[in-house]
Amino acid sequence: MMPSFTIGIEEEYQTVDPVTRDLRSHIATEMLAKGKRRLAERVKAEMHQSVVEVGTTICKTIKEAREDLFDLRRQMIHLAREHNLLLVAGATHPFADWRTQEIYPDDRYKRVVEDLQLVARANLIFGLHVHIGVEDREAAIRLMNSMRYFLPHILALSTNSPFWRGMKTGLKSYRAKVFDKFPRTNIPDSFASYAEYEGFVNLLIKTNCLDNAKKIWWDIRPHPFFNTVEVRACDLPMRAEETLAIAALIQATAAKLYLLHSRNQDYRQYSRALVMENKWRAVRYGLDGKLIDFGKETEVPERELILEYLDFVAEVVDELNSHEEIAYIRKILEMGTGADRQLRKFEETDDLKAVVDYMAEETQAGLFED
Repeated sequence: MMPSFTIGIEEEYQTVDPVTRDLRSHIATEMLAKGKRRLAERVKAEMHQSVVEVGTTICKTIKEAREDLFDLRRQMIHLAREHNLLLVAGATHPFADWRTQEIYPDDRYKRVVEDLQLVARANLIFGLHVHIGVEDREAAIRLMNSMRYFLPHILALSTNSPFWRGMKTGLKSYRAKVFDKFPRTNIPDSFASYAEYEGFVNLLIKTNCLDNAKKIWWDIRPHPFFNTVEVRACDLPMRAEETLAIAALIQATAAKLYLLHSRNQDYRQYSRALVMENKWRAVRYGLDGKLIDFGKETEVPERELILEYLDFVAEVVDELNSHEEIAYIRKILEMGTGADRQLRKFEETDDLKAVVDYMAEETQAGLFED
C-alpha cells in the first residue's frame, strides 16, 4: 500500500516579555489555558513554561498545512498580545537563562526531570517536528533508514540558534548541542526490519530504560502512536514560510525515496558515524560550510548540495503540488537561515534585545496584510 504522505507540523514558540525581552513563564501558563480553550488539541504545554507548542491537524497536502500553520501562528500571536507577551520563533533565546525558568506542573515532565535531572532543566530549546504519513510500518523503517542521509542538509536549512545565555556560540544550531545531552538522540542506526526496531524498543522497556517509545528522541523515528515518520532534526525557523518549505522538502524526500524503492533503486545507506560527521558540520556552519559527499568521497559546499538535493526531489514535486513551497528553499539560500539573519542583526546593533525584536518581527512575516 502506497503511503498517504500526509503532513503534520509541530512548532515550539517562545513567550517573551516585551519590555525586558526575556522569556516569561508565569503568564505564559495562563495564556496556554486560554489557548487550549480556543484551539483545543492544536496547542499544548512543553516542559518549560515559557515554551508553547502548536500542532497542525493531519493535512493531506502542503497547501492545507499552509492554511493551518498560518492560522495557528496568527492565533498564537494574538493570544500572546492579549497577555502582553511577544511570540517569538527561534530555536534558542539569545540571552535567557534556563536556571530561572519554571517547569510546567505536569506529572510527565516531573518524571522527565527526575530521570534526567539538570540535563532536562537546561533543555530550554525550541524545535520543529514534521510528521509524514507512512501507514505501513516496514515502509516507515525503510524510509527512516534512507532519510537519515538527508537530515544534516535539512538541519542546515533550519539553523536558527546561534546564541545561548547571552553568548555568541560560534554554532549555527546550538539547540542541537543542548538537546544531544539527552539519551537516545541524534541520528539513529539503521534497522533491517520493523521487527528488529520493535525488539530494540521492547528490550529498553523490559530493562526500565524507558516506559514507552516516545522517549526515543532521535532526529527521525517511526512515531510510536501515529502511522508517521517523524523528522525531529530541525531548529524552529523564524518565518512560517521557512517552516513550510522545510516540511515540503521532507515530504518530497519521503515520496522520492519511496518511488526509488518501488523501482528497486533504493538510495544508498551510510553508517550513522558518517552521517554524524555531516550533522556536526551542519550544526557548526549551517549553509556556509561544506558537507561530505560520501559517494564522491569529497567535501562540497552545502549550498551546492542543497541545489543537487532540489534536483533529486524534483520529479515528485508536481504530484505533491508543492512547487511554491519547495521554491522557497532557494529564498532561504539567498537570505540566509534564521541563524545567519540573527547574527547579521547583532553585528548591526551589538544588542541582543534588538535581535529578539527582530525575531518577533520575523515570526509575523507574511502572516498579516500590510
